[in-house]
Amino acid sequence: MAATTAQSIGSLPSGMGICTTAPDILYLPELVFGGLVWILVASTHVSPPNPLGWVMFVSIFCFVMTFLWMIIFGAGCHNSSSGWAAADFVYHGLAVLFYLSAGVVLAYITILRKGGNLRLYQIDISAVVFAFAATLLYFIHAILSAIRWKHF
Repeated sequence: MAATTAQSIGSLPSGMGICTTAPDILYLPELVFGGLVWILVASTHVSPPNPLGWVMFVSIFCFVMTFLWMIIFGAGCHNSSSGWAAADFVYHGLAVLFYLSAGVVLAYITILRKGGNLRLYQIDISAVVFAFAATLLYFIHAILSAIRWKHF
């Protein structure tokens, strides 16, 4: 049993294996929470445009890249090489930094909007919660990817 566990840790899954192995099972929740941040921020008036533009960039960039990453892993284009394991760790670490910065900016803007429209304020609060949930998912994925990369 230990050999089977070491084999699965030291290799990259492909096909439907990405739906059953950690950390790759986190692709779908990352897409859902990232998509919710994107939708919720886009559904409000983007004011001030510069900080919320960063939040939109992060949510769209991470959504598209995670989707592409999931397709690449699902199609098996990685050939189970250690370079792809390293790239997986680097991408998810970068996504953590991006989402953390976007979540902090979004929380700050939400605090500034507290006295305004209640409906928009509640949407912004939801976006903040989903941004930090996405940050947590990407963080867990980055840690598990680093462990997997270490075992190559």
